[in-house]
Amino acid sequence: MAGVALGAGGCAGGDAVAGDARGGDAVVVLHRAADQLVEAGSSKARTSMEMAAGGTRVTIRGAGVYDYRKRMGQLKVLLPQDPAGATERRPITELLAPGALFMKNRGAGVPADKWVRVDTRTLSDGNLVTGGATDPFAAAEVLRGTRSATFVGRTEVAGTRVRHYRGTADLGAAAKQASDGNKESLSAAAKGFATAEVPFDVYLDDEGRIRKVRHRFSFVGGQKSPVAVASTTLLYDFGASVRVRLPDTDDIYAGKIAEE
Repeated sequence: MAGVALGAGGCAGGDAVAGDARGGDAVVVLHRAADQLVEAGSSKARTSMEMAAGGTRVTIRGAGVYDYRKRMGQLKVLLPQDPAGATERRPITELLAPGALFMKNRGAGVPADKWVRVDTRTLSDGNLVTGGATDPFAAAEVLRGTRSATFVGRTEVAGTRVRHYRGTADLGAAAKQASDGNKESLSAAAKGFATAEVPFDVYLDDEGRIRKVRHRFSFVGGQKSPVAVASTTLLYDFGASVRVRLPDTDDIYAGKIAEE
């Protein structure tokens, strides 16, 4: 199945530079960032995924909520309008769960009242790209593979004072340290991406929670040349109410899905 995104068009220690006095060692702090989200419980999220290939650039945007303890979330993902501007694209509803992605209004011959279920453990990008939005907790768990990082400085994100870090993570290392729901997906991504190294910029608040993280992936996925992907996740309103109900078996589409 062509995913939403594809259908739309050094070592730790010596390289690590300590953060500021409150942030501590950058690599250690970033290894704990996902755990701080679990402690926070939940949040609202906004996502943006920019892809560039062959001189074409598209951006997919999403918004929703996520429960970091249950590893479940819901996003509304908006695809860019087609170049001719003739077809209005309805938002795709995505339900995120450990090892699975459910999509409604997927198109490609899927009935409007049916969901598409994708086993994210079988995707060569581990669903870091395919869904058009990176699972917020998976985005955080990529940081468990941080190999080197530097503290850039203090700044603000959406009015909140944050510490800005820049570094590189290794997807294979992240998979080994990830939660059970993301181990296989991140391991698949480590093998499926053009490179397992992921440059990133991340902004943490004074409680160590991710407020914004931007990853830069290089994905092949059957394309003639690698696709440059920049995935940005913005987290806010921690403690927000999250209610995610996964579809019943009868509501899941079992037919063949056309590639768009």
